[in-house]
Amino acid sequence: MIAQERLFGVESRCELLSYLINLPLGLSRKQAKDLIRFGAVTLQRTGKIRHDTQLEPGDVLTIAPAVAEHGAALEHRLRIIHLDDAIIVVDKPAGLLSMGSEREKQRTAHRILNEHLKRRTRSPRQQVFIVHRLDRETSGLMLFARSESAQAALQRNWKSVAKKYLAVVKGVPPKAQGTLTDHLVESKSFLVHRVEKGGQLAITHYRVLRTVSDKSLLELTLETGRKHQLRVQLATLGHPIVGDRRYGAGDRIETRLALHSCELKFRHPVSGASMEFRSALPIPLNALVERRGATK
Repeated sequence: MIAQERLFGVESRCELLSYLINLPLGLSRKQAKDLIRFGAVTLQRTGKIRHDTQLEPGDVLTIAPAVAEHGAALEHRLRIIHLDDAIIVVDKPAGLLSMGSEREKQRTAHRILNEHLKRRTRSPRQQVFIVHRLDRETSGLMLFARSESAQAALQRNWKSVAKKYLAVVKGVPPKAQGTLTDHLVESKSFLVHRVEKGGQLAITHYRVLRTVSDKSLLELTLETGRKHQLRVQLATLGHPIVGDRRYGAGDRIETRLALHSCELKFRHPVSGASMEFRSALPIPLNALVERRGATK
């Protein structure tokens, strides 16, 4: 769309979006909006701009390559699925931390997004706010906010967010679908385990999608969101997630945890619009339940 950074002078009063479409760049309306949304267009006399910003004679626009298209891969294979003024939805690879820890502060989804937005908007004030987390070993959809107010709104209504996961587990559950209800506590060694009384209530609905040999692909719908909830509940059920060395299904053959955040549904924190995002099961995990002789 734009191969390199270019400068354009404005000769008459007009709206930004109209100006971009009429430049000799062959931009469609959607492409012009994407340039604005991803911070590729800057106006020297002002800061934040919108598609309806009024340009004045003598204004100078800078247009840079818009690399943050939907699905664009960033550092460490983190992909932006959706970006607007209030939220960012990404597809996180397994092995990448959601946010910094005492041992790791650089290789995190949070830092990568912060740095990316600062570069694209050319503003050191850009900041990404964490709404929820995924374990380092878990891949899939994550939601971030671009302001503290959006973060607060999303977290305030987090129980209403529909969250689904896909997991490959050891064995075949006795029932094709069911609900797991447990009470969980975290030990001093940071391991989560089930208790008969007390603790935090954890509820997960599961459905068996496919089985092959000694493994099953499950669709998991969270009703609560406790730390390591899915991993502990499935291990307690006797069908731990493949590759989970912490809770009992460690396998030297499998190099990652077979757990993927596949669906998020929520209301946009500003517009109130219904938002829905899906992410397909990664190829390495799909291969575990796509072998010859699989049954559905």
